[in-house]
Amino acid sequence: MLFELLDRHESACPEAAATVALFREFGHGHPDAFERACVPGHYTGSAWLVSADGGRVLLTHHRKLDRWLQPGGHADGDTDLARVALREAEEETGLTGLELEPGIYDLDRHRIPARGADPEHWHYDVRFVVRALGSEQFTVSDESHALAWRPVADVADDASADESVRRMALKWLARK
Repeated sequence: MLFELLDRHESACPEAAATVALFREFGHGHPDAFERACVPGHYTGSAWLVSADGGRVLLTHHRKLDRWLQPGGHADGDTDLARVALREAEEETGLTGLELEPGIYDLDRHRIPARGADPEHWHYDVRFVVRALGSEQFTVSDESHALAWRPVADVADDASADESVRRMALKWLARK
């Protein structure tokens, strides 16, 4: 399933070909790539969680990484990363009435620093657009310091924002 999504993403976004190849190569080389126990790294699923009108994005101030990021997390054996992204968005925000848009929105490989017994490793993060169609009243989970709805244009203009979050904001604005 992931490789089919990667193929479609590469067809729609030829500029992502090198990143798609990196994600494919990793999956082919690691049969346990959907498990967090896969030591060199593993696949994760994340949500570019936007308001119903698409003007704002919900970001989480990640407790462990101490940065404003999109909701997301480990696959824990689930090979349907779109389902993982939706689940993580619901769990990390408490929002209901979320709708997943089809297809990969963004791919990002990033290094996770060693922490406690967990060695440094890579997250092969597959990101999907999730739209909040119900109430926007969120609940901060144990994984976050805070959550905040931010205008996408402000995120795109924020030079201090995480590079990949800023990239997604710029991509979102270009899509409108």
